[in-house]
Amino acid sequence: MTRTAASEAAFARFVAILGRGPGRSRALTREEAQEAFGLVLTGQADPHQVGAFLMLLRFRGEDPDEITGMVEATRRIAELGNAGLDVALDWPSYGAGRTRGAPWFLLAALALARAGISVLMHGSNEFSGGIPVPAGLRAVGLAPSTTMAEVATALRTARFAYFPLARMAPAIDQLLGLRRLFGLRSPVNTAARLLNPGDAPAGVDGVFHPPYIAVHLGVAERMGRPRLLVLKGGGGEAERVPLKPVTAHLWDAATGRSEVALPAVPDLEAPTPQADTPDLLAAVWRGDAAPPAAVATVQATIALGLLALGRAATGEQADEAARAVWAARL
Repeated sequence: MTRTAASEAAFARFVAILGRGPGRSRALTREEAQEAFGLVLTGQADPHQVGAFLMLLRFRGEDPDEITGMVEATRRIAELGNAGLDVALDWPSYGAGRTRGAPWFLLAALALARAGISVLMHGSNEFSGGIPVPAGLRAVGLAPSTTMAEVATALRTARFAYFPLARMAPAIDQLLGLRRLFGLRSPVNTAARLLNPGDAPAGVDGVFHPPYIAVHLGVAERMGRPRLLVLKGGGGEAERVPLKPVTAHLWDAATGRSEVALPAVPDLEAPTPQADTPDLLAAVWRGDAAPPAAVATVQATIALGLLALGRAATGEQADEAARAVWAARL
């Protein structure tokens, strides 16, 4: 669509609502956020307005109604969902950890796929300091999907697909790239994680800062998602660090919100600092190498997927089942 004076004036109303100042500003409603973000995604807002809008949203603090509206606008405009995909588990990957190494969570997702659970991973690792998911895929002989048709084929043949955000929703990918100009993430990062493009009944999601957990659960509740598991993960990914205990937070449409205590793996020593490589990732996948910390991370992360799917009720049950899933991949 074309940006016009009328569309810019329409968008200015939303910037004013957010930025009027103490005692006068307020959060957008779900409907307002959906309308405003639709104007952003269709190019009807001035770039200066977009920058002000995103930073005001961030400054005020992320709000579940606002993020829900942003997710709904993106799904509508990018035509996500209702694609008839056979997806059991949604797995967003948008972490930007500067110190992380290999994407061990990728091996966890692939092992679940080998066990018959269809997994759709989507995301962007552009701001991560580690090995990006596409490089990890190449190391194990796989490739990203570039169209929804390729996603469907990959899910049908291998029960796993990775859909880069740049292909799935290019407008959102461009907005994430504004981090270079802001020096900060924006709420778009949260919205991208919650897109669930395959309408999977279960999802597993990682956040970098614990306050975002409630936002993710609130969006899942508002959008009527059946199940979503969220935790503070390694590098902001859905990856469980096995060296210490962690609490996972679960939304279940039937029972509401709950917490799952996940213990640390006993007697596990911190790994010796080394540079992870795609070759090491592939070797671990094939069983040619088994660094204790890496294997423990993969198994602990498989457990997250099993909990999200409702195939385990406690951390101990999930960990036991995860070890069997990992062994069976070969």
